[in-house]
Amino acid sequence: MRHIPEEPETQGAPPRVPRQRSTGAVPTSADVARRAGVSRATVSYVLNNATAVRISEPTRRRVREAAEELGYVPHAAARSLRAGQSRMVLMPAPTAPVGTLYHRFFHDLQWALSRLDYTVVQYGSAGLTGDEAALAWAELRPVAVVAPGIHELGPAGVAVLKRSGARAVITVGPCPVEGAHALLTDHGEVGRCAAEHLLARGRRRLGVVMPEQPALAVYARARLAGVRAAAARAGAEVTELPLAYEETAAARLAADWPERGVDGVFAYSDEYAMLLMAALQDRGIRVPADTAVVGVDDLMLGRLLRPRLTTVRMDLPSAQELAELVDRTVRHPGASPTVRDLLGVTLVARESS
Repeated sequence: MRHIPEEPETQGAPPRVPRQRSTGAVPTSADVARRAGVSRATVSYVLNNATAVRISEPTRRRVREAAEELGYVPHAAARSLRAGQSRMVLMPAPTAPVGTLYHRFFHDLQWALSRLDYTVVQYGSAGLTGDEAALAWAELRPVAVVAPGIHELGPAGVAVLKRSGARAVITVGPCPVEGAHALLTDHGEVGRCAAEHLLARGRRRLGVVMPEQPALAVYARARLAGVRAAAARAGAEVTELPLAYEETAAARLAADWPERGVDGVFAYSDEYAMLLMAALQDRGIRVPADTAVVGVDDLMLGRLLRPRLTTVRMDLPSAQELAELVDRTVRHPGASPTVRDLLGVTLVARESS
């Protein structure tokens, strides 16, 4: 660890002045240095949380207080130029409504990456997918991109990102992409797990709720395939049940339920399961006596229903693990792309099935 000479202490504590408003000139690190009575290098070490140098806590406190009083904000682009690379990790925003599980995971990943001195930016692609989306992401010059499979990133898009300076391109989806590290999420296992539970409960005419949002199709079709594979082995029937996330759509589906002859339902998510279950109960269809219901995500709200909702819990690795993977890939960009299974599933049996 380097040791730099202590900055001379000023006589008495530096005067506290109200934080400056942003109506004047933008404060610089030189302004912070003058206010704190230290060098610009010390300001940089303190505000970048440098661990390779030893700076006393009183000096660190003076620098932070001066920065706060002046309203100083480090310039990320300038820091990137000095470092020779960005510290931005870009995550494309979902193209369809997402649930609590995704928001919790994104929050945890953002926190874990910030501990490694990365800034996470969620990019709204405004309907762009594939290589066209990659071109838009590349304009921001991220050091890493973590792209979900719904954006259909291909080998050409990966090459574009790498040419723009991205050291790590990591896809999260059902299949790997040439040139990128891959975190595989086999959603067929989600459907298989739910179907095997329903089959074990004696259900032989299975319905699968398929969301009508096109952006969810890549996951919904994989889950349906898992149900079909399990049902085929058991000689059971499978019926697709397209459903918009609306009360009126669920009511229409429930209205002709007896004619469908479905005795077990696997819904795309807990939210779709709860939507349909309420509509079925409104029609006098008993859950689970007439129709068993299974969802996905293990949301708290599902435990508050009566009957409580059976669900498939998806077990993801910790955000810390993924953050460390991003950091390793950024530090060693020449490493061969790796493929890792990401998703584990667990059936949580409750009263609805």
